[in-house]
Amino acid sequence: EGELKPMDAEQLREYGHKMVDFIADYYKNIETLPVLSQVEPGYLRKLLPETAPAHSETLQNVLEDVQTKILPGVTHWQSPDYFAYFPSNSSVAGFLGEMLSAGINMVGFSWITSPAATELEMIVLDWLAKALKLPDEFLSTGQGGGVIQGTASEAVLVVLLAARDKVLRRVGKDAISKLVVYCSDQTHSSLQKACQIGGIHPENFRVLKTDPSRDYALSPDTLSEAVSHDMATDLIPFFFCATIGTTSSTAVDPLLDLGKIAQSNSIWFHVDAAYAGSACICPEYRGYINGVEEAHSFNMNAHKWFLTNFDCSALWVKDRSALIQSLSTNPEYLKNKASQGNLVVDYKDWQVPLGRRFRSLKLWMVLRLYGLEKLQAYIRNHIQLAKLFEKLVAQDQRFEIVTPRKFSLVCFRLLPPPSNEDYANKLNHNLLDSVNSTGKLFISHTLLSDKYILRFAVGAPLTEERHIVGAWKVLQDEAATLLSKC
Repeated sequence: EGELKPMDAEQLREYGHKMVDFIADYYKNIETLPVLSQVEPGYLRKLLPETAPAHSETLQNVLEDVQTKILPGVTHWQSPDYFAYFPSNSSVAGFLGEMLSAGINMVGFSWITSPAATELEMIVLDWLAKALKLPDEFLSTGQGGGVIQGTASEAVLVVLLAARDKVLRRVGKDAISKLVVYCSDQTHSSLQKACQIGGIHPENFRVLKTDPSRDYALSPDTLSEAVSHDMATDLIPFFFCATIGTTSSTAVDPLLDLGKIAQSNSIWFHVDAAYAGSACICPEYRGYINGVEEAHSFNMNAHKWFLTNFDCSALWVKDRSALIQSLSTNPEYLKNKASQGNLVVDYKDWQVPLGRRFRSLKLWMVLRLYGLEKLQAYIRNHIQLAKLFEKLVAQDQRFEIVTPRKFSLVCFRLLPPPSNEDYANKLNHNLLDSVNSTGKLFISHTLLSDKYILRFAVGAPLTEERHIVGAWKVLQDEAATLLSKC
């Protein structure tokens, strides 16, 4: 009596209340915690036993260890003072959807395993596609449709595999050594990994140079020249990835012109809008994806800036048969009447793993409990806060804005003392380290034209104007200390 059973409704009620209270208290106090974990590598092994307990322990003891041993080793992505990388949004609606999904705990790889999971995913991704004003070809009512992947890395992998197999069916499988992939030097590294997994020869992975004169967007002329050169040497251009909101600086590639080059050369055109796609539900930012009608596939991460707990990466394709032909398996033990009769979608054939969670539930709850108007206001608020930070930086002559702000990321740097440009990278590296080691905020960096740049990404759900002002004060103070030592 009193021991925790594998599943008991009343125990779930009791323990679930305690866990929700613990999580609610975590969010209530998150502002008091160091944003970036301050522990040393290997800290946790010194605090935990070497073997699992033979006998059960109480939830109270476990939660006490979470508080004293686990949370010090957590970097708090939901902190209002988190400004690094890109946001990874939690929300009450997202959490409730995640909780419900965990409670139902089904494995929805095919329609028959839980019809609601498949059908809700189709519906909710059609909703989101319409909110983004994507072409009708991306809707499930036609030959295309949407699917929730775990991450943008998985999304680009499955469309690369679909594109690879589509072209190899035409030219023969032995031609894989001739297949060429194109991207800019600002494209996310997940494309390189997808090529490694997909068997694309490393020497056929083309990373095309961008420059500050175009705010690091890829020039159509650069792509056209590269494609023409490869075709002249008997290679086969087959895949190109453009980005809306690059990781380093939120550069926006010109989709329409790039897409026309891809289409005229029979190249699969994928658009990665993992971060900035969320902003495109706002009419004033929708123009950034003009030209998406030329794309074969489009991806955005609802778990970044759309109040949907990780993981939830939305991928749309115009031709779902390309995915299915590349990724489908049909063992005897998975056969059923609905699938065999081609009456349903089986999402196992749209992804790498077989198993999949009921992720559409949380996206559905986010869309319903907030609605598009509140989601638009949420995005706009973060962009306004980023504008505030940009203004504060611009007013301080010790700093400079490096690239124009488009969404809620500000790229800036501390200027070196006169006649000491060579010292600039070290100075900004030291500023990053000193700011992050305070625990008061967390920012990240990148390299643009060989310059070490600081990135300030606004997007945490709890961030307010006072957090922007406070973060800027820390940056100014740490900068003054560093410059005084020059």
